[in-house]
Amino acid sequence: MNTDGPDGKLILVTGATGYIGGRLVTKLVAEGRRVRVIVRSPQKLKDVPWAASVEIVEGDLQDREVMRRVTEGVDTLYYLVHSMGSGRNFDTREADIATIVSEAATAAGVHRIVYLGGLHPEGVELSTHMRSRTQVGTILLGSGTPTIAFQAGVVIGSGSASFEMIRHLSDVLPVMPAPKWVLNHIEPIAVRDVIHYLIGALELPAGLNRTFDLGSREVLTYAEMMNQYAEAAGLPRRKILALPVLTPRLAGHWVNLVTPIPRAMAMPLIESLQHDAVTSEHDIDQYIGVPEGGLTGYRRAVDLALGKMRGGEVETSWAGATQVDSAADPLPSDPQWAGHTVFTDVQTYSSSASPDKLWSVVEGIGGENGWYSWTVGWAARGWMDKLAGGVGLRRGRRDAKELLTGEALDFWRVEEIVRGRSLRLRAEMKVPGRAWLEFRVEPDGSGSSFYQRAVFFPQGLSGRLYWLAVLPFHGFIFKSMARNIATTAEALPDSGAVSEAEAA
Repeated sequence: MNTDGPDGKLILVTGATGYIGGRLVTKLVAEGRRVRVIVRSPQKLKDVPWAASVEIVEGDLQDREVMRRVTEGVDTLYYLVHSMGSGRNFDTREADIATIVSEAATAAGVHRIVYLGGLHPEGVELSTHMRSRTQVGTILLGSGTPTIAFQAGVVIGSGSASFEMIRHLSDVLPVMPAPKWVLNHIEPIAVRDVIHYLIGALELPAGLNRTFDLGSREVLTYAEMMNQYAEAAGLPRRKILALPVLTPRLAGHWVNLVTPIPRAMAMPLIESLQHDAVTSEHDIDQYIGVPEGGLTGYRRAVDLALGKMRGGEVETSWAGATQVDSAADPLPSDPQWAGHTVFTDVQTYSSSASPDKLWSVVEGIGGENGWYSWTVGWAARGWMDKLAGGVGLRRGRRDAKELLTGEALDFWRVEEIVRGRSLRLRAEMKVPGRAWLEFRVEPDGSGSSFYQRAVFFPQGLSGRLYWLAVLPFHGFIFKSMARNIATTAEALPDSGAVSEAEAA
């Protein structure tokens, strides 16, 4: 862990596994800052490049004792947590967390809290999502600890949920029936500029306690943003039909169906677009200079996002946010299964391919490479999940070849990876129970052995009926998957996985 920062002051980052938080920590570490992060599951940070350079504390922000300990000695606390409108009374829970964190910060003598909220007009009825973000900012500003509450609109960058919604809507729909809010005025901001201001907050005058609006100073309608994206992506301009009949709920279902973004995340994103989101003041210019080279315009931000995505270099993504309740515990080892009803499907295969070749196929599974069995069946399961409000298959993967612990992989989550040896995925599709998919590669003479196991913990009668319903398909889906993974590895040259289509 780095202990010799530029000024020796300790920085605490909450939300370090999120889109903004992960990028912020990367920048802080690169500057040599002393950083502490608090996460509920340290396992999620096992593979991030900065894990060994920060102090990682396991804990929940709702635990007052944990917060008392984690804020000790902290100079600046970044508050970057927000649940995207998930669950009943989420706004009450958000307010409670903000209160607990701010009380701990004040008691510990933290010098500053830095918060990133949403840009919104005054004097209008806000959505539950935006109202919650505003309420959190109000709590922090009134905590007694000097707080900088930044207010930003649509964040544009590779992996941003807001950008992904623009990208997928524009990619899929040449003619787009859309709610009338597509004509609202939006002032986007590039993620690189957001990080610039977050870092700059470290040097603000002591005692400063206020909000600052952040934006690119370029105001567009949402429809214009989609068409500028289409131009940047080499697509024809989209015909956008603004209809007064599409409610946020209907629009949320629509976005869920045609994009990888699940309904639970699409709804608050859409609700936040119900009003204009334009900066009303530029006071930040008096305190923090604009980034080197000036603020990033929308088209430039889109070009940068597309370039990174094409290169497979997305650092953090909206998909990294867990889509299921944290009660989905890690897969228990076999002796701990006592008391559970457990259904499994186990496949083994001996391959002439080397363990390295076989592992390259395993780690490259999903996304563009597919799942090596009954492509139509996997696609149908993905659409069923989307119809049920789940994440679906189109969430894809961050990198074509590399997987990291905790990241999304289509409708799975990488729960554990021991590179070169084993991979365990936890299901995040809508299913009446809990499900995992395990892969293991071991040397076997001049070749290797492949072990594959699907595990399902059913929930009630519906879970048992679900397993029985899909059981006839498992016989050839999982068996052919194991066989095709092994034979694909055997067909490889000395290194690198190929796609499912190439294998065929």
